Amino acid sequence: MATEVEAWNAHDGVFSFESGLGEEAGSYSDEGEELNEVAANGSWTPQEKALHEARLKAKARRRLRRTSSRDSARESLSEAPGDAGADPHSPKGKINGHDRKSRMGKGRGLPKKGGAGGKGVWGVAGQVYEVEEPDIRDPNYDESSQGDTVYATVVPELDEGELEKTVNPIVQEYFEHGDTKEVQMLLKELNLGHKKYEFSSLAVSLSLEGKASHRELTSRLLSDLAGRVLSQDDMARAFDKTLKDLPDLILDTPDAPQMLGQFIARAIADHALPMGFLGRYKGRVDCDHARAALDRAAVLLSMKREMVRLDNVWGVGGGQRPVRHLIKEMNLLLKEYLTSGEVSEAEHCLRDLEVPHFHHELVYEAVVMVLESKGETAVKMMVKLLQAFWKTGLITLDQMNRGFQRVYEELPEINLDVPHAHTILESFVDLCYQESVITKQLRDACPSRGRKRFVSEGDGGLIKN
Repeated sequence: MATEVEAWNAHDGVFSFESGLGEEAGSYSDEGEELNEVAANGSWTPQEKALHEARLKAKARRRLRRTSSRDSARESLSEAPGDAGADPHSPKGKINGHDRKSRMGKGRGLPKKGGAGGKGVWGVAGQVYEVEEPDIRDPNYDESSQGDTVYATVVPELDEGELEKTVNPIVQEYFEHGDTKEVQMLLKELNLGHKKYEFSSLAVSLSLEGKASHRELTSRLLSDLAGRVLSQDDMARAFDKTLKDLPDLILDTPDAPQMLGQFIARAIADHALPMGFLGRYKGRVDCDHARAALDRAAVLLSMKREMVRLDNVWGVGGGQRPVRHLIKEMNLLLKEYLTSGEVSEAEHCLRDLEVPHFHHELVYEAVVMVLESKGETAVKMMVKLLQAFWKTGLITLDQMNRGFQRVYEELPEINLDVPHAHTILESFVDLCYQESVITKQLRDACPSRGRKRFVSEGDGGLIKN
């Protein structure tokens, strides 16, 4: 019987009804009276009576919990300073489910966040907000709405392969126009990074394969870049790299050690390289080619010690030379040819002058030299020389025609010094035409001196019309 009662008690949420009956006797007075009345009638069995008693005790416990929580809320309200005498049974003393005050019985009983919290509330009345800096990490951050936006161009650093592809066209174009300022502007637009020194090394390597005028332009470029775009340390690293690459450079340019030595001497004289550059390599060079280049530079510097610059280390290139100097060089070339008779040497000297636009002067000087010479040897040798230049394309048709036309125009003045200039010129022109040196139109344009025929002595010596 007791087991069944305990099972029913556990089912209704009550595990023991023996303990605490004395403490809860006052709360069961009403239920006890009802139970006595029912028992007096004698209508319940003992099992039903025990079950009913357990249900009444569980119900009393639930009422006790609700009453205790309601009393604690009333006590918290009574502790407030302004509501010390408030009636807990009054409407003001009731707990409002929509009140923002704490219901946990803790805190000062004030509204949450001082009345500044909740949905649709912007803060306490009268509060002034300071300007906040926008946060880039904010998901709602809008770059375009932050005022004036400054865009900077970021140029990536060139790697070794891209550097060579970019620098080669710049150097080749510089060999054509010779403007160092344009090269400086192009280099400032590139991001060479720590490989800036390789520009000088590439420029020197390219000029070694070119002409003397290209090497002269490269020396001027290095001089102008020093202190502006490249430092002396960058120049030193560039020449150090070129010295290490000499075994490969000599395969294409056998004279690379001597040329590099001239580059080093010129750079030191132009203050592009530090004065102690050669001293760094004393007793530390194992490569024979590098040692030959350094020795060449040391010899040039010792010979030109009193000179500030080694301007003529490459000669004076092409169009940079004055006209008088070019005329003198061509006269010397023709005289040496008449002495030696070597056409190949004369051709080599003419190419080294690098003045294809001025080859008409060589034709002019050659024809004048024939007019002033004595004998047939000079005539045949000059025809042979002009024929060789014409066949190799060294002297173009335009330059050939221009040189002969200048002689035609100045023939009256030449005739003052050379009385038989007309006769010599006619024979020379005919010979050149026979050897296919000049065209038929140029031969026909040759001026001829008309013969003056006199009448008989009886006519008084007058010139016959």
